Amino acid sequence: MKRKYEGVYILKLQGQEDSVDEMVGKITKELESSGAVLEQIDRLGRKEFAYTNHAKQSHGYYVQYRFEAEPAELKEVETHLKLNDQIMLQHYRRI
Repeated sequence: MKRKYEGVYILKLQGQEDSVDEMVGKITKELESSGAVLEQIDRLGRKEFAYTNHAKQSHGYYVQYRFEAEPAELKEVETHLKLNDQIMLQHYRRI
């Protein structure tokens, strides 16, 4: 049974602000190829962090997705995206 989810991704931007469209496209393709049905993509933009993380990142580009997927499909996407070094953080919640 498909469920509705909301996902937030923080992309690393170290001098690559022009590649945001490419990264959003890759994440979108990954979700769609796993069987997810996208409802909405919100580009929340670049935001400064309250503190510098362990990778010495002071900012990131936030993207929010709303989609419908099977729980197993979501786990598969999450595993694939963990291997992508341009994604600093990913978080999902059921809505």
